[in-house]
Amino acid sequence: MQIAGSSVLLTGATGGIGEAIARELHTRNATLTLTGRRAKVLEPLAAELNARALTADLSDRVQLERLLDEAGEVDILVANAALPASGRLESFSIEQIDRAIEVNLRAPIVLARALLPAMLARERGHLLFVSSLAGKVFTPGASVYSAAKAGLRGFASALRADLHGSGVGVSAVFPGFIRDAGMFADTNVELPKGVGTRTPQDVARAVLSAIERDRGEVDVAPLSLRVGAMFAGFAPDLSSSVSRRLGSEGIAREVADAQREKR
Repeated sequence: MQIAGSSVLLTGATGGIGEAIARELHTRNATLTLTGRRAKVLEPLAAELNARALTADLSDRVQLERLLDEAGEVDILVANAALPASGRLESFSIEQIDRAIEVNLRAPIVLARALLPAMLARERGHLLFVSSLAGKVFTPGASVYSAAKAGLRGFASALRADLHGSGVGVSAVFPGFIRDAGMFADTNVELPKGVGTRTPQDVARAVLSAIERDRGEVDVAPLSLRVGAMFAGFAPDLSSSVSRRLGSEGIAREVADAQREKR
């Protein structure tokens, strides 16, 4: 898929990773429509990148429908918006669970459903979903978040199979721990020695690579975490045991405490 000259709808553009993706897409001469909840952040970024700004809270179904009405023709969807959903299940209210699932899983599916028919008619388009390694490796304190991100992975994989040969590509990108900006970086939690991180720019470059090369899945993490994700797929119980020995439960508590007000 050629990005230059293509119309791109990017959700979650007001976050640190979303901003990095927006800037990388701009360097490829995409025609950008940026969405996010915070107009004070969104509008200056859109003005700088010569993009259109559409403020929307994707947890609100009325606002999601309005976004779809206003978005117009879209060649490439980058579904990046997400909410933190760290913590043990019993610490969530039902409303918080609903909000996490709405933003992290339902909204990307609904956006894809709405935009897909026109892409199929043109035999051209790409649907990219920003998931997380938490959708592949299951650790303490992430049951709600992992459920949504694993669901997004399953949706993208099955949709890619459905659309094979149609001219419409489907990709999923799986960031690990991202430093400098983004949900994890905002917690200021210190990781154990040897657990590496990547930058928002690394995620952005992975997004562009996935679109341009029609890659089904791209992990954005150091080799050790990528190998760990593969190992978790083969031996989940052993992987969980190793993770606990490395301090995953303590890290999970710290992340949950830092993100509790953002659910």
